[in-house]
Order: sequence, then structure tokens, then C-alpha cells
Amino acid sequence: MPYVFDLPDIGDGLTEADIVRWHVPVGGPVEADQVLVDVETAKAVVEIPAPAGGTVLHHGAREGETLAVGAVLAVIGRAGEVWPDGDQPGEVATASQRSSSPVGDDRAGGQPSGDAPVKALPVVRRLAREHGIDLSSVRGTGPGGRITRDDVMAAVDGGPPDGDVAPIAGERVRLSMLRRTIAGHMTASWREIPHVTVFHDADATRLLAGRRALAARHGRSIPMEALVIRALVPVLEEFRVFNATLDGDELVFHPSLDVGIAVDTDEGLLVPVIRQSEKLGLMELAATIADLGVRGKARSLGPDDLTGATFTVSNIGALGGARGTPIVPLGTTAILAIGRATDTPVVRDGAVTVAPMMPLSLGFDHRAIDGGLGQRFLNRLVENLEEPALFMAG
Repeated sequence: MPYVFDLPDIGDGLTEADIVRWHVPVGGPVEADQVLVDVETAKAVVEIPAPAGGTVLHHGAREGETLAVGAVLAVIGRAGEVWPDGDQPGEVATASQRSSSPVGDDRAGGQPSGDAPVKALPVVRRLAREHGIDLSSVRGTGPGGRITRDDVMAAVDGGPPDGDVAPIAGERVRLSMLRRTIAGHMTASWREIPHVTVFHDADATRLLAGRRALAARHGRSIPMEALVIRALVPVLEEFRVFNATLDGDELVFHPSLDVGIAVDTDEGLLVPVIRQSEKLGLMELAATIADLGVRGKARSLGPDDLTGATFTVSNIGALGGARGTPIVPLGTTAILAIGRATDTPVVRDGAVTVAPMMPLSLGFDHRAIDGGLGQRFLNRLVENLEEPALFMAG
């Protein structure tokens, strides 16, 4: 009897996934544990291996389509066997042609059919296939030369790959699984949580000097998020309500500080989590943040990497931002946005001088936290950031 393989729940609360790429066409041989298909969930692009060896008799959905958890993903049987509700013989050749397309897999930086490597996520490759774009002719403007959605759409419009991409009048483009998930979470958060944002500036003179000294000593850059998290730890231990979850009429205080860090990717915002941040030294934090950033941009983070944050830090300064009104993630009570430190006139002892001032924006849930407490929390954080010797060791 053929093996009917249903789409499994590969993530916390997963209900559906988009089919990104079939690695084995209908009619093609497959071995047990061989990668069968890439799917995009709400969290990441995930490889799903075949549960058994044999011949692929049926695909449950085409590339670009959405499949519900528990629906038939694939059917595997013996060579020559026919699946009654499966693909027709004529579709086998089409699937085979797709599998050898020049916009094939490049998840690990491998090469397509041409000589030069093409860097693009599976979702971008799918978009290129839909529009008949040869990715080898597109110049990537993303990190490390990676081809983005905008690069593909610029090629579709015949414009320069690094120019602004004007949408086609009347065009409808379905949101990606990640974008749909972000939209759902943001809508629910804004509907359920009464948001308040307070602001402050930290004099980053000593912080930036210490960061440069650490970079020279260790031979690597130190992410600003690592410094801020180290400064946050004692503040969150003092003001525990900022590291909590509001559950009905009760506050659930978390025993550890699991910090989510916002990572800007071509496909949307991801928030990987640093577990037990309070136990990590500064260089351990720096290494963890760098690793999560690389894997986030490559969409190779697993569901466990993207769930369970108890507090969130968003470095909008990395993109040139200053202040903002960040949305509090569901299940938490607060979020901190860090702006870029810029030289600013300040008054000290009656005299005007210039100092690098770093804007801070603290958003919080007004059901659990009042404005006065929010401002005291931010005041204490500013004190720590302006005295980095208190936390930069390690």
C-alpha cells in the first residue's frame, strides 16, 4: 500500500504552510530521510524529509500553494504504482523539468545550473519562477549580494535592480506566510494591549568608547544589542513586571530573561530569542546575537529559536532610526527600541557641549505598568548605559 504522508505540525501551533519547492518530482525516486520538500511556516523555511523510500506518486499541493496541517503532503509508493487521485502522467515531466530549473536550491550557498553562485531564499526563487526571471541575470542588493524580492520585481519591470520598484497598477500580490503571521500578531497586539511609550536619551560617550576598546581587544565588532542587554539585566531583576506575562487577572513572572532581538530580513521582521541572557557574558551575548542574525537573514532559524521571548530589544538605530513607538509582542509586557547615537548639543554645568546621545523608546502594556514606573525603569537603564564599567566586564 502507498504511504500517505500528511503535513506534520513542525512548529508550535502551526496550522498551515506554504509549499516553497519540491525536491523530488512526481514519478521520481526518493530515499527515506531524503529532503522531499521545502515549506515556509509562520517562523521559517523548513526542509521536510521523506518518511519512507520509494517513488513519489503524488504532491498534495503545487509550489506557491498553501497546505493545512494534516492534509496530504505527498504519497510515496512503488515504481509504476498509480495513486487514484494523484497527478496525471503528463504532469510528471513538468515536475521533472521544474526540479532541474536554473533557479534551483541555494540554501547553503550552493550553485544553480550556471557557473556563478546565485544567492536567494526559496521564496524569492519562487517569485522569479512565477515571473520567468533568470536569477543569474539579476544583481542582488541584499546582504552579501543576496537577491531580494525587490530585485526580482525590478527585473520584471525592466528597471535597475537597485532602484525603487514601482508596483504594477492593479496588481495583487499575496502576502508571504511570514508577512501574514506578522500582520496577525501586530493586529492582535494593538487590539488587546493599551500601549504607552516613554522616551529618554542616554549619553553614549563612555559606552561607545568601551565598545571600541572591546572590539580592539577581541578583534571583532560588538553588537549594540549585547551591551544593552547586559545593562538591562539588573534593571529587569529590579523591575520584574517588565519581564512578565499578563494572564487574565494575574501576572506570571518569568524566572529567566529570554530576550527577543528584532532581525530585519528581506522577507520581514523575525525575533529570535536569546535564552537565559542573565547567565551570558558580554562576548557570549555578542556571539549569540551574531549567529541569530546570520541565521535569521538566511531563514534557517527553527521554531524553538523564535518563540518564548519575555522581553524584546529592537535596534532601530542600526537602520538609522532614532525614536519610535514599538508594538509590544503578545505574551510580554514591554519592548525597548534603541536609536542611533548622534552628536547632539547638550548643556553641562551651564555650558553647551556636544555628546553622542542615544535615543531610547520604551513601549509597555498600560494594564500592568503605569507611566511613572515605566519612566523609572528607563531612568535606571540610562544610568547603567552611562556607567558601562558596571556591566561591560565578561
